[in-house]
Amino acid sequence: MTAPSTAPAPPSPARKGSRWIEEWDPENEAFWNEKGEKVARRNLFFSVLSEHIGFSIWTMWSVLVLFMGPEYGLTPADKFLLTSMVTLVGAVVRVPYTFAVALFGGRNWTIISAGLLLIPSVAAFAVMKPGTSFDTFLLVGLIAGIGGGNFASSMTNINAFFPLRKKGWALGLNAGGGNIGVPVIQLIALAVIGASGGPRVLLGIYIPLIVLAATLAALYMDNLATLKNDTGAAMDSAKDAHTWIMSFLYVGTFGSFIGYSFAFGQVLTNQFGRTPLQAAYLTFIGPLLGSLIRPVGGWLADRYGGAKITLYNYVGMGAATAVLVYASMQKSLPLFVAAFVVLFVLSGLGNGSTYKMIPGIFQAKAVARGLEGEEAAAYGRRLSGASMGLIGAVGALGGVGINLAFRQSFLSYGSGTGAFVAFLAFYAACFVVTWAVYLRRPVGRVTASSSASEAKPQLSYAEV
Repeated sequence: MTAPSTAPAPPSPARKGSRWIEEWDPENEAFWNEKGEKVARRNLFFSVLSEHIGFSIWTMWSVLVLFMGPEYGLTPADKFLLTSMVTLVGAVVRVPYTFAVALFGGRNWTIISAGLLLIPSVAAFAVMKPGTSFDTFLLVGLIAGIGGGNFASSMTNINAFFPLRKKGWALGLNAGGGNIGVPVIQLIALAVIGASGGPRVLLGIYIPLIVLAATLAALYMDNLATLKNDTGAAMDSAKDAHTWIMSFLYVGTFGSFIGYSFAFGQVLTNQFGRTPLQAAYLTFIGPLLGSLIRPVGGWLADRYGGAKITLYNYVGMGAATAVLVYASMQKSLPLFVAAFVVLFVLSGLGNGSTYKMIPGIFQAKAVARGLEGEEAAAYGRRLSGASMGLIGAVGALGGVGINLAFRQSFLSYGSGTGAFVAFLAFYAACFVVTWAVYLRRPVGRVTASSSASEAKPQLSYAEV
């Protein structure tokens, strides 16, 4: 397996063309101000559009299950299993999607990955009717999981376009624009249900949007010839403990966001007896606010340090989850919805801060190794780009865990309370890991000679 890197590479004859950029140096301020920023922002905009549609198709089954009444013959456990498997595929395909950017080019892969979304959309259009077997729904749902891969390829591509000082903002905006595909499809579903339309109407709306996203990517995006797959970077990032630590923390933020996005409507219908229309009125609010605030999380991380923002964010997520446990036990729908929306907002904020930490951590490791200037920047880009796909994939697996936890909680207790207790314990663990690894100062006596080598990396990690 190979990993993306932005190390200079000799131009290949197969890569010549107006859509291939042969030289790209965003850390050079003169280059950035003269032409780099304009090109990067253009690619960011159309990357967001494609990723947005990908998120919508990935999470469309969180909406489609609301249409599936008793006539479909599915139990609540069946529906949670269905959405769990869709989430699982979306997590797994993030790994190959990360490496496809360097193999095909960012623009070219955006066109391909957008076009692939037609497959699950047309398939769902064909089978969405009573009498279809659960196995068929499961198979079509698994195909829809490819929409989750668009995030990884988009983030890898945009990470290469922007300088380190702008990555928090750019990655936050890119991810937030993609994440907002979740509430948008839920809002469109609300309109469709309110107008007494069926699930095929919803799918009919998205099929032309997929074609539009692929077309605009072809017209306005670029490929970076300097972005190539680096086998060594993939191996180095997989061996680095920080890749797995950040994967764990990303499970707590993005895993929560995508898992709750799939499960929220089902919890409302199963635990609080809401109708599909009543649930649809509420489900979009949390994902919408969580998506919109993700760039703010990246901006705060740029300004104050991602580790600090992430730490405080887990405190908030734990508090909101504790309120959810209470609201669930008291069967208080208003308090439950309010706390769930707060949890969505905090998960979005944490998405931005944790993802900003990744390039900062590897930049800090470069400095600790004695590297400086462009050499340090290149080292950081190389390992952060390689690790992002893996971290994104593992993080998305948190969504699988959330839906399986809800499934088991409803089977065992008839409510989601047991699942929320488990989530509370997990957020506490995330808090401890963030503090212990990235913010805790060395304790005990250190000699003057050792303090320079030990304290500096610790301090730089606190600032990532």
